[in-house]
Parts: sequence; structure tokens; C-alpha cells
Amino acid sequence: MHELTYTISQALYLTVLISGPPVALSLVVGLLIAVFQATTQIQEQTLTFAPKVICIFGALALLGPWIGSTMVRFAFRLFDRFPALIAQ
Repeated sequence: MHELTYTISQALYLTVLISGPPVALSLVVGLLIAVFQATTQIQEQTLTFAPKVICIFGALALLGPWIGSTMVRFAFRLFDRFPALIAQ
């Protein structure tokens, strides 16, 4: 049971690690746009949506190789430990 718990915790950690940079970037861009909207009193809904989407896609494009290699390494480790996981 310990091996399964460790694998699940590693999967959750990997999920947070991979999703962290795009979410943090979206948070920062959203905050900057909110400050801009508050100072200029422009309340356009697309003004918040479009820059966040562009920044998230840019972050995923830049971080894509790192995200992919991290997920592949985890998958290889998971498949290597698979017999131990099902033998419990």
C-alpha cells in the first residue's frame, strides 16, 4: 500500500508542478489587466480574456518540451514500478 500511496502523491505533485507556471502567469496577467481596467475605467470583458489566453498558450509553447519530458519520465517510472503496484 505504501508504494501505491507514494505513486499517487508523486502524480499529484507532478500535476501541481506542471500546471503551476501557466496558472501563475495567468494570475499575474489577470492582476495587471485588472489594475489597468481599474485605472482607466474600461470594463471590456474581452480585454481580460484575450491576453490571458495568449499568455497561457505562449507559456505552454515555451514550456512544452519540459512538460513533455517530465511526463514521459514519470510514465517510464510508473511502468517500471507497475508489477510492484499490482502485486500488493
